[in-house]
Amino acid sequence: MLPTGTPPGRAWVDVAVPRPSVRLPGVSMAGFRHRAPALVDISMVAYPSVTLLVDLSEGEGVVYETHGRHERGSVVVGLLPGDLRAAGRGAGQCLQIRLDPVTAAALFGASTELSGTVVALKEVWGRDAERAEDRLRAAASWDERFTIAVDILSRRLGAHPPVDPQIAYAWRRTLTSRGRVRVDGLADEVGWSRKRLWSRFRSQLGITPKRAARLVRFDHAAHLLAAGHAAARVAGESGYVDQSHLHREVATFAGLTPTALAAAPWLAVDDVAWPTSSPAGASAPSCERRPRPRRDTSARGRRC
Repeated sequence: MLPTGTPPGRAWVDVAVPRPSVRLPGVSMAGFRHRAPALVDISMVAYPSVTLLVDLSEGEGVVYETHGRHERGSVVVGLLPGDLRAAGRGAGQCLQIRLDPVTAAALFGASTELSGTVVALKEVWGRDAERAEDRLRAAASWDERFTIAVDILSRRLGAHPPVDPQIAYAWRRTLTSRGRVRVDGLADEVGWSRKRLWSRFRSQLGITPKRAARLVRFDHAAHLLAAGHAAARVAGESGYVDQSHLHREVATFAGLTPTALAAAPWLAVDDVAWPTSSPAGASAPSCERRPRPRRDTSARGRRC
């Protein structure tokens, strides 16, 4: 997380990622430690996942603000949270877990209630949230924390029925096409009517197929902008009608202009924490023009 006023090139955050052997399908994890004593106030860019943020800081912790609502500490960020900001003061640590919507549905149940919201983890997990925080905070290293997180998630993944195979397939196709697949085409591929696909997709993942495609397409464009590509080129490569269309979508999903989005520190750590986060499976664009965070060698610099 980039502290306000941090000069370019300064190592402002350490990033730790799990070893390849510590992983779960549909789950990506990264640990962050920001060391500057200054105020942290950043805009969190929408991403095609449900995000679990476990605040491991001592003291007041991080405050998340969206739609005029404030949540402090550990939270679950549903799909499409809107204009979301994170603020806090001083050094701190956070475990961020990205869950694809299919996995999130198996972990939390149907995602409809989480979509577009930020809720305290304790509202979702009750007293188990505090127990999870205590276990993670007491761990001696990020390696140990990642192992604990996998154990916690594994115990909960069977608590809810899985989504329909057709819905899981439709989500994967949306990702691999980078949001450029039509709903009618998806319906034909799974053998359903358009109306049935739309209804099941929304009820199980908390988002419509069209909105999901727009979110995935926006994410691809955001990372191209962060890599330093011009907005006009990004618009064409991401499937937008023109540059004005790109501007409107960036404003809708991030509340920013493409220029401001390109400089977002939230994106600057992605090539370190999630270097293969591109929907098509290729390496995410390099953020060469952004100050690079320092990778935490306690986790041996390996990606999940």
